[in-house]
Amino acid sequence: MRTATGGRTPSSRRAPRSGRTRTPRPGRPPHDHHPSRTRLTARRFARNRLAVAGLALLALLFLAAYAGPLLTPWDHRTHDFLNFLSGPSAEHWWGTTQSGLDLYALTLRGLQKSLVIGILVGVVSTFLSAVVGAFAGYFGGWTDRVLTGAVDLLLVMPAFLVVAVLSPLVRGSGWPVFVVLLAAFSWMITGRVVRSVTLTLKDREYVKAARYMGVPGPVIVFRHILPNMASLLIIDAVIQAGAAVIGESGLSYFGFGVQPPDVSLGTVIADNTNMAASYPWLFFFPAGCLVLIGVSLAFIGDGLRDALDPDAAGAQARAKGRGKRAAMEGRRR
Repeated sequence: MRTATGGRTPSSRRAPRSGRTRTPRPGRPPHDHHPSRTRLTARRFARNRLAVAGLALLALLFLAAYAGPLLTPWDHRTHDFLNFLSGPSAEHWWGTTQSGLDLYALTLRGLQKSLVIGILVGVVSTFLSAVVGAFAGYFGGWTDRVLTGAVDLLLVMPAFLVVAVLSPLVRGSGWPVFVVLLAAFSWMITGRVVRSVTLTLKDREYVKAARYMGVPGPVIVFRHILPNMASLLIIDAVIQAGAAVIGESGLSYFGFGVQPPDVSLGTVIADNTNMAASYPWLFFFPAGCLVLIGVSLAFIGDGLRDALDPDAAGAQARAKGRGKRAAMEGRRR
């Protein structure tokens, strides 16, 4: 039906056919327009070039530590009695030490130990801080007083000196005991932060609901409280790993860390410090690996902080920078 002006009336428009509904094809799930938190975090992390570079650098360090020794015929315990303090060459890529050890194989062996110790200390110390802080904040009362008192006592103790005094007592037990010593004195500050966050989380509705339903306290802590501070714990684990590598190298440098026949970057640097001025490759290669570990973990920690916490200053600054670039591109078009 047409009007006087030649147009169609609203009633004359074609109505949708009844009986036909669009159904998704079998085997194809409906499209999810809301990406998960993991995908959003991965996207934010990927936008941070320094964080991606740090992750790639850490992966290269692991690859070099475990695959690099396969590229040379020299072992970290094999002496070349024809080359003492020789410079980098085709036979010895990073030169040799005073006793004829291949510095390339020796440094990569120390890199293996430093990376493993750093990661284990980061994981163990973060787990201790999460458990102690969450239990102290959730249960309160005498539990809070005892745990908080232990944290305060450990905070006032000089951790470096305590580990240096205790390490000779467990010298024959191997480096895993050294990991326990480092982790035991590196979790207290994070534990207090976790306790403060727990005091706010335990008043949330889902925690109260679980408590009213009779869920035990430890189950509530591990199921409801700790998962809600996962971003804090992940960032802390990365930071603690970097601090543990530096701490382990410092203790090993002074003879309180990894003991022979094991080696770490700290022992390699300590053994060759006296000759570093005359033979600089003895210091630059192991110290360079130590610096690269610290830089890569620092970049990863900053990237995780910005990715997991969009309100962080770094994330807001990058968002403003992307907005300005998009505005400039729009003006050019």
